[in-house]
Amino acid sequence: MDFELNDLQKQVQQTFKDFVDRKVKPLAAEIDEKKEFPRDLFNQVGELGFYGMRYPESAGGNGLDITSYCLAVMELARGSLSLAASCTMQSLMGTYFLYRFGDDEIKNKYFAEALKGNKIGGICMTEPNAGSDLLGVKSIAKVTKDGFILNGQKTWITSAPVADFFTVLAKTDNHEQLSIFFVPANLKGVMVGKTIEKLGLCGSLTSEVGFVDVHLPKNYLLGQIGGGTKCLMEILAEIRIMTAALAIGVATAAYEDAVEYAKTREQFGKAIGTFQAMRTKFADMAVQLETAKHYVFYAAWLSEKNMPRQKESMLAKLYASECANSICDQATRVFASYGFAMEYPVQRYFRDARFTLIGGGTSEILKNNIGKMILG
Repeated sequence: MDFELNDLQKQVQQTFKDFVDRKVKPLAAEIDEKKEFPRDLFNQVGELGFYGMRYPESAGGNGLDITSYCLAVMELARGSLSLAASCTMQSLMGTYFLYRFGDDEIKNKYFAEALKGNKIGGICMTEPNAGSDLLGVKSIAKVTKDGFILNGQKTWITSAPVADFFTVLAKTDNHEQLSIFFVPANLKGVMVGKTIEKLGLCGSLTSEVGFVDVHLPKNYLLGQIGGGTKCLMEILAEIRIMTAALAIGVATAAYEDAVEYAKTREQFGKAIGTFQAMRTKFADMAVQLETAKHYVFYAAWLSEKNMPRQKESMLAKLYASECANSICDQATRVFASYGFAMEYPVQRYFRDARFTLIGGGTSEILKNNIGKMILG
């Protein structure tokens, strides 16, 4: 196991770092304040090949390793977690099941265009009464002679207001396990609710999505009836690794801003970074950040080797998200009163980082699952 980046990984990291510094960071505050989906930047990320990074060249992707993908995610999140959250949804959960199970129509009309950023996808899992408990999903796809009729209500759906298609987890009337369905957003009976006002990630639009007697042809079933839970588990580790990478990105932004501020802000005739209490604070932040990175790279390495990584991905996500929130909190304290002012981006990092505690599984669920794996 070697965490030293190879030349290609360094190139990917530098490419996205340059893009973020030139294009994303200058617009990050505006994205947050306007609460609008950053479509232009979203398309530019597609031009960089991000949405196809983790798919093979035979499917129109780049066939890159998961570590390279995580490096790109970290850089995007360092610039704007709103943009990064929307982009990672597109690159993983929003397109994965189309890649795995879509027929030629779905792949040519939707998947191929999604890899370019020309079409936007979302995944509909969470319901008002079914979040962590996916088996509590109430959405039903009634089996008919020519396909399915879908009814249900989903909530907290990332990119829903701008999505061209959804992959929807629902039960069928003859099976208790979940199935996965492809649902174009323009079908009759698909209703996207108003955008949910959130504490952070204001440029990553989220809303409820309702399905009322939506007629789906047979080929819109992705995989087998009742096979959805198993298929979701196949990428659950990657979802958690990706969320951990998002956490590291926003934590890095807060840490770097705080370092620069501590070097230039003067009190009592010298930079605040010269005070022992401040140096201790930065030492703690550095330990958290570097340890979180190693957790993520280790989990990514296991995933690349196709080795068991369920526990390791949970550890990575749990530790990185908790550390990100701690680092963003400490960064606001470095700024003191200015950390409470909207003119500095550190308050945005503090707000945005809360998302990483939820996406990919809450800390409480992860702790319970990790404990179960340890104790049996």
